[in-house]
Amino acid sequence: MRPAAVPALPPEDGLGGAGVVYELKLDGFRCLAFARGRRPPYLQSRSGRDLCAEFPAIADAVARLPEGLVLDAELVAWQGGRFAFGELLRTPAARDADGVVLGLIAFDVLALPGGRDVRRLPLADRRRLLSEVLADVPPPVQAVLATGSRAEALSWSERLADSGVEGIVCKSLASAYRARGAGRAWVKYRPGDTTDATVTGFTGTPGRPRALLLRLADGTTVLGSPQLTPVQARQVAEAAAGLLDEPRTDPEHGTVHPLRSPLRAEVRIGTGRASGARFVRLRGD
Repeated sequence: MRPAAVPALPPEDGLGGAGVVYELKLDGFRCLAFARGRRPPYLQSRSGRDLCAEFPAIADAVARLPEGLVLDAELVAWQGGRFAFGELLRTPAARDADGVVLGLIAFDVLALPGGRDVRRLPLADRRRLLSEVLADVPPPVQAVLATGSRAEALSWSERLADSGVEGIVCKSLASAYRARGAGRAWVKYRPGDTTDATVTGFTGTPGRPRALLLRLADGTTVLGSPQLTPVQARQVAEAAAGLLDEPRTDPEHGTVHPLRSPLRAEVRIGTGRASGARFVRLRGD
C-alpha cells in the first residue's frame, strides 16, 4: 500500500471515523521482508528487486525471524545522529568502514509465522500481531514509533525533522492491506513533499552530467532545473555508467545522453510549473 500525500494531518477521528494511528515516516528504502526458514530470506524493493546482497546484515536478521513471517518495513541507515539515506546507496564494505548502522523498521505484518495471510484483518489487529511477533526480536529489526495522538505526531514531525524523519504516515485502524493503492485509508504528511520521477537521460558529458531529463508521473518529460551540483553530478555519472546509449541531438535540449535502462529519482516540483522540477536525489530501491 502506498499512502497519498495530504497537506495536513487528519484529525484523530478522520479517515473514516474508525480511529487513526500516526507513524513516523522514515527516510529509507521501502521493502517487504520475507522470512523463509531454510530458504534464503527475501527483501523485496518497491521495484521488485531483491536487496539481500546489498544489505547482508539485514538479510541475516530476517533469516532469524520465524518462517513464514512477512513484514512491510523501511530499510534505513543511521550515521552521525541522523537517518542517512545516501549511505543506503553505498556498498556494504564502505558502510561498515564508516560505522553506518542499518535498521529494518517494520510498520505492518502481512503474514504470520506458518504463512497465515493477515492482510484482510483491520490494521488495529495487525498492529497488535506485529507487536507480538517482534516482542523478543532484537535490533536491527524494530517496530516503527507510532501514536494515536495527533498533537504528539505533530510534535514528532517538528522535533525530529533534523534527524532525517520525513514526516508522518496516518492510517485508518479499520483498513485492510490492499496491494494496489491505499485510497484515503493511508495518507502521508511531509513538509516540502517530493515525488518520484524517472531519469531517461541527461545533458552535459558522461563524466559530468549537467541537467537531467525527467519523466514525471503524468508522462511528461522535463529538463530538471537548476543544474546538478558537483556531488549530484558524480552520483548520477556513477549510477549511469554502463547504461548509456549513443548520444543524440534533441531539438530543445541539444546533445543528450539517453539511458538504456532508466534510473529512479526523487524530485520536488515547483508550484504551478512542471518545468521547475528540482532533482533531489537518486533512489536505489
